[in-house]
Amino acid sequence: MLYLNNVSKTFNPGTVNEKKALESVSLHLEPGDFVTIVGSNGAGKSTLFNAIAGAFFADEGSITLAGEDITFKPEYRRSREMGRLFQDPMRGTAPNMTIEENLALAYLRTAKHQNAFFSRTTKEDRNFFRDQLAMLDMGLEDRMKQPVGLLSGGQRQALTLLMATMVPPKVLLLDEHTAALDPGTAGKVLKITREVVERNNITTLMVTHNMKNALELGNRTIMMDSGRIVLDIGGEERKGLTVEDLLEKFRAGAGKALDNDRILLSH
Repeated sequence: MLYLNNVSKTFNPGTVNEKKALESVSLHLEPGDFVTIVGSNGAGKSTLFNAIAGAFFADEGSITLAGEDITFKPEYRRSREMGRLFQDPMRGTAPNMTIEENLALAYLRTAKHQNAFFSRTTKEDRNFFRDQLAMLDMGLEDRMKQPVGLLSGGQRQALTLLMATMVPPKVLLLDEHTAALDPGTAGKVLKITREVVERNNITTLMVTHNMKNALELGNRTIMMDSGRIVLDIGGEERKGLTVEDLLEKFRAGAGKALDNDRILLSH
């Protein structure tokens, strides 16, 4: 479904601020893979997502999505085939528009016909939105006419997740999408995430600072350091791992201990 071959990216090359953000990253995701990603600040996790989403073009290497070479495909065109959630709950929605209007925008954005943006939602569409909201189990189906700005952070992230997956994307990118939420709300949003991904069999990449979540969610775990993938583990080998095992494997792969307090304290 997604194939990165020797992808590299250097910011500010040839200056004192030169930073090699990605270094020969190769990654292959099968359809339905759910991969969790862990690494310190500056390890290259968000840069990897930006490369996949098309926020910039890679300096070297290639990116293929569902058999199509998208290495130089612009971000706005990739966005029709990818869903993405950010750490900030405010980034994925339009606060002054209603829940229904936000859902309609997301729904029409992925429509294939040329006049999609000028289409009007039908009663059938609104019933579909209501059914989708009901699956979140947050009572939002009864608040469709309310502005999104009135929702809590957790409700907004759940709504953003729904907007990104209502028309199942080829790839879903979750960039620490529960990090800004309190533990109880984060747990609920993660539960919804797992259900949505499994129900639609969506190929997913999720950055997390929580090592326990990294081992419990999905079927593969990747650890990054200095723009490289230093560990890629899945299947039976991953099932029996503890957080301590994962930290030890990181130490072996990176040649140093993981030094991110936020990650270490999270478990």
